[in-house]
Amino acid sequence: MSEFSAWKKLYQPQRPSPQQRLFHPLLEQHALALWIKRDDQLHPRISGNKWRKLKYILRQALSEQASGVLSFGGAYSNHLHALAAAGHELSLPTLGIVRGEPHSRHNPTLGDARRWGMALEFVDRQQYRRRQEPAWLNELARRYPGFLIVPEGGSCPQALPGVAELWQELSQEVDEVILPVASGGTLAGLLSARPATTRVRGYAVLKGTSWLAEEVCRLYPAAGQDPGWQLELDHHGGGYARCPVADQATIAELAEQLGIPLEPIYSGKAMLGLFRDIEAGLYPAGSRLLFLHTGGLQGARGAL
Repeated sequence: MSEFSAWKKLYQPQRPSPQQRLFHPLLEQHALALWIKRDDQLHPRISGNKWRKLKYILRQALSEQASGVLSFGGAYSNHLHALAAAGHELSLPTLGIVRGEPHSRHNPTLGDARRWGMALEFVDRQQYRRRQEPAWLNELARRYPGFLIVPEGGSCPQALPGVAELWQELSQEVDEVILPVASGGTLAGLLSARPATTRVRGYAVLKGTSWLAEEVCRLYPAAGQDPGWQLELDHHGGGYARCPVADQATIAELAEQLGIPLEPIYSGKAMLGLFRDIEAGLYPAGSRLLFLHTGGLQGARGAL
């Protein structure tokens, strides 16, 4: 099977992820309709928004006959996990620059990545902060000639079209789409094809996010003149991959009540923020809401 045949098998024909109505006493109390788009079920290994964001990045790597794909992430990175799985299916070499110590290679996330053939290079936090500096990127390009270098989280302009295709899959019109936001790529991708009648609201899952709106606009410049979106910055739970014990318990309770799997890093934290804002009366009665489950359930395996 050629590389492009494998890519087409992975992505075409696209089978939409399930969409289901959620029920909860708080929704009934506030006269809200809430659906969930189960992107966590898109693929057994390439989960959620990573499947969408990688779609055209991988096609670019294959079309350019790249030596491989290099990217960045933490020790429990959903992005590196998904990239390694995709590389394995496409026979495309992958390399992860990992923030953390080499002993992390034995955790479940990086263990999977290594089994799928991803080479790992560990750097300390100070070095990792340079991941967007041209000098270090040029150095990596010299060390790994022919590799396509992809930003952390897969958030780059090539990722946006794959995310934007989600709009074609919705089974009914909604007033607002809600999603967790970390690196901003999924939010930017949704905005790039946002219907005029639907707003988009992102719940930031990390603190210190004054830069996040700027990053969304960098990825999709037209977002700067688009009034149909906003970021909620007060539900990060203490920072990325942090979640108070009480919040973890509430997320687990919500998951049981709603009948869906949630983790306390991305979708669980955003769902908790959504329900707190519903209780506070942020969403007008009669609103039709859609929550995007961005996957990443594997990253909760010991990450907290």
